[in-house]
Amino acid sequence: MPLHHHLVGHTWALGPLRWTFADTALYALGVGAGAGDPSREREFTTENSTGVTPSVLPTFATTLVPPGEHPALGDFDVTRLLHSHQSVTLHGPLPVEGAAVTVSRLTGLYDRGRAALAVIDSRCTDAATGRPLAGLRTGLTVRYAGGFGGETAEDEPWERPAREPDHTAGYPTAPHQALLYRLCGDRNPLHSDPAVAARLGLPRPPLHGLCTFGFAGRALLRALCGCDPARFGTMSADFTAPVLPGRDLTVRIWAGADVALFEVRSHGRVVLGRGRFVPRPV
Repeated sequence: MPLHHHLVGHTWALGPLRWTFADTALYALGVGAGAGDPSREREFTTENSTGVTPSVLPTFATTLVPPGEHPALGDFDVTRLLHSHQSVTLHGPLPVEGAAVTVSRLTGLYDRGRAALAVIDSRCTDAATGRPLAGLRTGLTVRYAGGFGGETAEDEPWERPAREPDHTAGYPTAPHQALLYRLCGDRNPLHSDPAVAARLGLPRPPLHGLCTFGFAGRALLRALCGCDPARFGTMSADFTAPVLPGRDLTVRIWAGADVALFEVRSHGRVVLGRGRFVPRPV
């Protein structure tokens, strides 16, 4: 099962990818905005509410890098490929409609023992002006592909604080949450086809990791940015366990002087771990 090490350093471009407020509102609904109280977060879910200026959830930026739009990383069954890490850095509020060009680079293929880790860095710019919109780093774990003697890529230290979280947010997910979120662009049948989920030992299709990421982004936006997307800076986390739609999510946030730590729990276990958030100076 050889990996394509010769692709390290390879770059590719996608786009322009265009969106309107209908797309950003669908994304907001896909990550739970308005589910508990439709009168809240209307700036993200409606474009014609009295006294409300339409806006875009910052984590919508993750949809500007469509899943699977990268060169084949090796000769292996795609079911061995897991999305294991995501970070996103916003350079300012995203426009409610626009187009982006994304340039991505395979930064490295790292040896993690039994598994390999592929790291892809992406830069999204406004297609019309060239203005930077967002930067993303995606980690993809290839199971059973390690042991080739390459670099190991050490994780940045992360330790859960001993004290209680400074902020806690609880969110329900709907039984059809994955079906709704997949309309934002990720049509992987793992999240909709029970037969595919069963092959991976899951009782039913799980939620997309980036959907859970979006729920956490909403909590961070409210708790640490005063609901102002202009203050949303860098958010990163590891995907540590699947979430079954219909189960609740609990976002736990520990505020710090410069960096906040967070995690998401569901059904008694951490499903989004090693979370970091850095607000954007405004």
